[in-house]
Amino acid sequence: MSDRIQKVLANLGLGSRRAIEALISEGAVTVNGAVAKLGDKISGTEVVKISGRTVLPSEHASTACRVLMYHKVEGEVTTLEDPEGRPTVFDHLPLLKGSRWIYIGRLDLNTSGLLLFTTDGQLANNLMHPKMEIERVYAARVYGELSEEQIETLTTKVELEDGPAHFTKLVFAGGSGRNNWYHCTLKEGRKREVRRLFEALGLQVARLIRIQYADLKLDPSLKAGQFRELSVAEINSLRKVAMLAPLDESNTPSAPLVPKTASQQRPYRQTQSRANLPAHRVGKVKRDERERRFEREVFSKGSDGRRRGPQRRSVRKP
Repeated sequence: MSDRIQKVLANLGLGSRRAIEALISEGAVTVNGAVAKLGDKISGTEVVKISGRTVLPSEHASTACRVLMYHKVEGEVTTLEDPEGRPTVFDHLPLLKGSRWIYIGRLDLNTSGLLLFTTDGQLANNLMHPKMEIERVYAARVYGELSEEQIETLTTKVELEDGPAHFTKLVFAGGSGRNNWYHCTLKEGRKREVRRLFEALGLQVARLIRIQYADLKLDPSLKAGQFRELSVAEINSLRKVAMLAPLDESNTPSAPLVPKTASQQRPYRQTQSRANLPAHRVGKVKRDERERRFEREVFSKGSDGRRRGPQRRSVRKP
């Protein structure tokens, strides 16, 4: 079965479809020695070169489908390179030969949590395409408690500058007083959509964490800044949602992923001791520690495998 050359090369992770089309227009891509043109179709038995480098030998027409789960950190940008020199989500990913990592569903600078990467361009495209209506679940810490009327509005229709939007589900997940956690479900991935929905009602999101994409939940054992490769069963779960054929063991790579060495990556986070912090920063560190403890309770799992809410804690009187 043949397909357009730009689609085949993009699915191999050699670049975005637009970037591949630009290379073809420049005459940098050849098929069996002849300069390729936009719209040319290949079946996978040809030898394809980009700028003289062989990228598709005739005996290797496809690349293995690999998928990573990464726990994104606040302050990282979802891009390969940042002109401002900020840390990116690619800084700690393992290196690949002959393909590249493609992120599935961008997260903004101040959002943390589940971010998937794959070498399969078709899988990435299907999981992100609006027509597929793939569910994304976020844990949002909101200042104040939502009223029934606000929940009704957020799950029905909110007018945003780029069109109407709403949550398909909105569930209270814990907290009290000014800080309350809600689990919000969307079936699309517009820019800052969760934050903009709350802001449209005058509400402020203090913390935002993606905890689920499709049927895949953020691994509670995965610390911020860490990744793990998905199993064949997990990948096939994603491929089923994306309406793609399942993999078998022969489709999976045998070579393990090798993490970057210290010289190949930028430091994940610079830590400071409390002794070196000014007085106003010590208070913030203590607040951050309380927030992390609360998050562990909200998003941790019990022995029965079900998520449990925050535990009631006694308050010690002064």
